[in-house]
Amino acid sequence: MRSRHKGILLIICSAFCFAFMNAFVRLSGDLPSVQKSFFRNFVALLIAAVMFFREREHITLPKGSKRFLLMRAAFGTIGILCNFYAIDHLVLSDASMLNKMSPFFTILFSWLLLHESLSAVQGAAVLTAFLGSMLIVKPSLDFSNSAASFAGLCGGICAGAAYAMVRVLGQKGVNKSLIVLFFSGFSCVVTLPFLLLDFHPMTPLQLLTLIGAGTAAAGGQFSITAAYCYAPAREISIYDYSQIIFATGLGLLFFEEIPDGWSFLGYAIILAAALGIFIYQNRTAGHDKTASAAQAENSTSETDADP
Repeated sequence: MRSRHKGILLIICSAFCFAFMNAFVRLSGDLPSVQKSFFRNFVALLIAAVMFFREREHITLPKGSKRFLLMRAAFGTIGILCNFYAIDHLVLSDASMLNKMSPFFTILFSWLLLHESLSAVQGAAVLTAFLGSMLIVKPSLDFSNSAASFAGLCGGICAGAAYAMVRVLGQKGVNKSLIVLFFSGFSCVVTLPFLLLDFHPMTPLQLLTLIGAGTAAAGGQFSITAAYCYAPAREISIYDYSQIIFATGLGLLFFEEIPDGWSFLGYAIILAAALGIFIYQNRTAGHDKTASAAQAENSTSETDADP
């Protein structure tokens, strides 16, 4: 498979896993967001550690990668805490959509950090998907949920910044398992003091759902880390919006949440944007191949003609 196609498949897989993570977080009930975050990251840490040590590779960090590894962990931790707070206080689909602002900010941060180009068509597709998401969130003048909405938005911004750091680390050749392991360990260390100060006893069912959240999160982290290592954000981040579809299905299954007509219209717009950018990228890739082949043929002709 081409690297871009691998990236697309992996980012859709990550969206599926993260949708399940959000559902498990909601199902875990009335627990502090920090406590949910710790157990989610602790399970992911164990899975990442097993994956990392099974590879048995001699890991060396490329020069200049440590700060990006630290920023990825810091932004990711803040993003998780904000996202979990939003999940507990908003409708599941609304919280998921605010978090799905991350692809937009991933492209922005990738442009700022990596100087990755962004065509007008790609920019228009991302903007269209963002406007479609607003039909699902349905912003209003009712500020009763402003704190949760703001937290969800901050979570999306931080997640976008974190995934841009993943792209930087991938280009530098940092081991994918190490990226997930460091992030999970960092998050556990940061949240552990707050957990000890305000620990809430859990039922076996709550513990089980948090283990499920951690397992789904690990699958999502490995998938999205690999995705951004395979392809630039501008080519694959639009597919991260597929989490909307998964979140809607899980919301209907577990919480009997039925989206309204505006939400379905938003889904259609987002899918249309994803299809449009996919077709555009395939045509662009085809034209580039044709141009490269023609250039190579001309060069060969000129070489043969050279006495």
